[in-house]
Parts: sequence; structure tokens; C-alpha cells
Amino acid sequence: MTFLRFAARRVAEMAATLLAASFVVFGAMYVAPGSPASFLLSGRSASPEAVAAINSRYHLDDPFAVRYFDWLGGVLRGDFGRSITYRTDVSRLLADRLPTTLLLIVMALAVVVVGGLLLGRIAAVRGGRTDSAILVVTTFAVGTPSFVAAVLLQGLFAVRLGWFPSGGAGDGLGDMIWHLTLPSIALALYLIGMLARVTRSAMVEALDSEHVTVARSRGVPERLVIRRHVFRNALGTVLTTGGLVVSTLLVCTILVETAFSVGGIGQLLELSTTTKDFPTVQAIALIVVALFMAVNLLVDLLLPLVDPRITLGTRESAA
Repeated sequence: MTFLRFAARRVAEMAATLLAASFVVFGAMYVAPGSPASFLLSGRSASPEAVAAINSRYHLDDPFAVRYFDWLGGVLRGDFGRSITYRTDVSRLLADRLPTTLLLIVMALAVVVVGGLLLGRIAAVRGGRTDSAILVVTTFAVGTPSFVAAVLLQGLFAVRLGWFPSGGAGDGLGDMIWHLTLPSIALALYLIGMLARVTRSAMVEALDSEHVTVARSRGVPERLVIRRHVFRNALGTVLTTGGLVVSTLLVCTILVETAFSVGGIGQLLELSTTTKDFPTVQAIALIVVALFMAVNLLVDLLLPLVDPRITLGTRESAA
């Protein structure tokens, strides 16, 4: 199978999966208890005419199929509807908040990649007490939920030491990076431990392989053995966790953004779910699903380039 045919097939599969996900995302909110009308009325009693007017304005009384296809058609045009809570277009809300969340995720991902790969590589290569110490540290990291890390970092570095802001997203790129430093570390802590363990295990397995023994017997310098034969062969296994890493970042950003009052789409999702803001929740959920599938597509396309033993269309190493 050629690369272009494989890429085209994976894109088609992604589109079909995204279509099915859109149906689930749209329908899930209507299964949940409560309704937008009850939120807009704020618990006040209202006449049937008033409730009917609200339902008519937001098309809540239309048949489910009609609402779904109207919503799907709008999504394809870039129109996610109008927010019930904020009384503005959902697209505008996302445009205002999405850059903050994306910057937070990129910063956290950079911390995860650098910290996880570095710790995993050091543990595998040096072994002994260094390996044991890193295993202890990564065990602590994996056992610390993001919201707990957020509270601890905020209390120590923002409140007690005053090194970083305790909340907000800042203005301008430099100020935003400063404001998002603590949230990105809180978001990345668990994943650093996970990636370090995956990297260590993959490199330890690669160190025991036959081709590494042959390379050493031929007098290849150890640093080249580690870089060309050990780390590169382990990179395929590490890369397969990319989808899990990004999906965890997307989910945990809700907790971290709320703790630090960042004002991104994670915090917006939490508030919109509470107020039954259907259009906003559906838009954010669909974007998260699309990002997750895009990352998995990218991983599938990169794996054969990173590890020649992996063929197009499979993530399994050749025997």
C-alpha cells in the first residue's frame, strides 16, 4: 500500500468516524436531565406560552432529526449556533478562548516530551540508583492527579512565593506564557511520569536486542549505539502513546483551567455543561474529538517513518 493511498484511506475513515461522533455528541446532551429552558427561567414558574417561546427560539421543540441535520449543516459551514448562556455566536466564543487552550496544551506537551524522554533515557542508560530514583519520582508523578498538582503548585509558587500569577491567562504572548507556566506544569506532571516509564521500558528492551550487541561488538561508540540503535528503535513505542498523551491533555485541561481561572475552552466547557448550554458543549466536544482523531492520524503516518519495522496501516512491529 502506497503512502498516499494509506493517507487517503485514513482520512476517509476519520471523516466517517467524526460523522458518527457528531451524532453521539449532539444526542448525548438531550439525554441528560434538565433543559436550557429551565436554566433560562432560573427556577421561576412560567406560563406554557413562555416556555413554548423559548423552545421555539432555540428550536428545542423541533424533531430530533431536524435539529441534528440543521446543526450538522451549520457545523460544516463553520456555524456552531448561538450560545444560550452567553447570547452570542459559539464560533466567536471559541475564537476568543481556543488560542489560550491551544497554547496551554502546546506548553504542557513540550514539558511532557522533554521531561518524559529525558528521564526515561537517563533511567534506561544509567540504571542502578539513578534508575531507582527516577522510578520513585515518576511513580509520584503518575500518582498525582492534575487538579491536585494544580492546587499544590498554585499554593507554593503563586501564593506563598509569589513567583507566578495565581490565575488568569495574561495579555500578549510573553505574558500568556508566564501566566500559563504553572498550569502547563500541573497539566504535564502525570504524563511526564507515564512517558518516562514508557521510554525507559522501550529502551531497556532495545538495549537487550541482538543488533545492539552486534553494534557494540563492532566497536561502535556507545553514544552512537544509544542514539541510532536504542533510542530510535524505542521511539516507535513512545510515539504510539502520542494519542493517549494528547487525549489526556485535552481532558485534564478542564480541571486545570478551572483551578487557575485560565478562561480557555476547558473552563468554558465546565461552565456550559453546568448551565445546559447545548450548542457550546456540542461544539467543544466535537472539536476535542476531531483533535484527538487528527493526532492519531498523524501518529499512524509518522510511525513508518520513525520505525522501518512498522508497515503502513499497522502499529505492530514486525517479528
